[in-house]
Amino acid sequence: MEKSSKFPPGPAAPTPAFATALALDAIDARSLLKGRKEALLLLDGEPYRLRITGNNKLILTK
Repeated sequence: MEKSSKFPPGPAAPTPAFATALALDAIDARSLLKGRKEALLLLDGEPYRLRITGNNKLILTK
């Protein structure tokens, strides 16, 4: 009996991070930032800055 998978057959199995992102309804950071390098997010009225670094990493600071 074959093992079923929710992922289509492909060259490589999805990474754990990718599978987790699918399970959590992930939001693409570039879509969230709408072409900008940084955005201001509010949580309970407190500002947080989300930015993409020159090394293509995300940093969230309060």
